Amino acid sequence: MGLCFTRSRSHDIPISSSSDESPHHRYQPLPRRTQQDFRPTSSRPPALSKQIPQTSQIGPILGKPYVDITTIYDLDKELGRGQFGVTYLCTKKATGRKYACKSISRRKLVYDKDMEDVRREILILQHLTGQPNIVEFEGAYEDKQNLHLVMELCSGGELFDRIIAKGIYSEREAANICRQIVNVVHACHFMGVIHRDLKPENFLLASKEEDSPIKATDFGLSVFIETGKVYKEIVGSAYYVAPEVLHQRYGKEIDVWSAGVILYILLSGVPPFWAETEKGIFEAILEGNLDLQSSPWPSISGQAKDLIRKMLTKDPKKRITAAEALEHPWLKEDGATSDKPIDSAVLTRMKQFRAMNKMKKLALKV
Repeated sequence: MGLCFTRSRSHDIPISSSSDESPHHRYQPLPRRTQQDFRPTSSRPPALSKQIPQTSQIGPILGKPYVDITTIYDLDKELGRGQFGVTYLCTKKATGRKYACKSISRRKLVYDKDMEDVRREILILQHLTGQPNIVEFEGAYEDKQNLHLVMELCSGGELFDRIIAKGIYSEREAANICRQIVNVVHACHFMGVIHRDLKPENFLLASKEEDSPIKATDFGLSVFIETGKVYKEIVGSAYYVAPEVLHQRYGKEIDVWSAGVILYILLSGVPPFWAETEKGIFEAILEGNLDLQSSPWPSISGQAKDLIRKMLTKDPKKRITAAEALEHPWLKEDGATSDKPIDSAVLTRMKQFRAMNKMKKLALKV
């Protein structure tokens, strides 16, 4: 899904080891919603017809009057297609600004839980809008056929595609990318959200400019943090899943692990835990044998490897937090990271890994 356009930023989130989560955001409901919206659904959630009155003019998902989105936006070319819907380029008639519109077919939302998941995603997007490196949410509209989520238009493409196309980059550039990714994790945790599906495909460039910021775009698996709750649902993407997810007992620390996997790929071109099958990947993650010795690691700085070790610590209680990671010498904006080009073999491996992932996605669609 292509997303992005820039609005004014909300208040800055402090960065310190004690600022990993805000007591003001932990359970704070959004306007016009109740705390009940943040509660997880049971294995058999009640029928939506009992929750929202069903009339010919009120949508069952948003609980608001139907809206013909074409009265507000001009829908243009298709930008992408996923399991539940299609993303279009759209232009707001009143301002001429371009956005991305993700249209989800209501026929695809078969179960009550599907609708609850979409409602939660909307709540989280509303909650996080205004934070740096997180896609801006413009609005949600429902008609009798589709649910439309309108967000920023990110025209710069996917993160790894940009890196590969550039053909050369350094540790300093990798640190800049990783800093933005960890900043997303820190913002989510401070605002009381676990992302649960951090991976390179979910990061887009806001524009085609060389210094374009990175934006996190997909919050479909994200949840609000609940005090004392232990999460058990196995979610995420195989290479990026933390070991405690596989043990079905986890918390927000899983996002730091996933960001650590992305950093490992940025510096080596391949994921740290590799196998031909999903089962094999999970077994490798649980074994936790982290290779920082073979090529190209001898040429990578000790500080970069230190941060990777701390982010990929198996014990979530000992794992570095997002706030602590942002204070790490290798990630600090004024740090002395090397601008020496990384071995070209890294980009070759990254390109192969990227192509393999795309092929697997195509195979799953057949």
